[in-house]
Amino acid sequence: QVELPQFGGGLVQAGGSLRLSCAATGSIGTIKAMGWYRQVPGKQRELVARITSDGSTNYTDSVKGRFTISRDNAKNTVDLQMNSLKPEDTAVYYCNEEWWGRTYWGKGTLVTVSS
Repeated sequence: QVELPQFGGGLVQAGGSLRLSCAATGSIGTIKAMGWYRQVPGKQRELVARITSDGSTNYTDSVKGRFTISRDNAKNTVDLQMNSLKPEDTAVYYCNEEWWGRTYWGKGTLVTVSS
């Protein structure tokens, strides 16, 4: 079972910033898409941001203008820069790597935003 290494997260006050990073299993330019999802207890995991192999990005409405997903082709990593964090952003964040026919996940990292 492949598990993506992911880094970052922690505790921050509302209005603060955090950065998450995830290492891809291979050359990031060949991967269909990479993304960040989040989950809170009792709710389904939801997409936060996604970036495709051609660099196209999409975000869930609640984070638009605050979060930015980016990739480093040289390091084969994908980052999620989270600014202006709100208490409702508190969740476990998971890195996702999407291929044609298979998907890999990170183990998750807790992001807690205090009010």
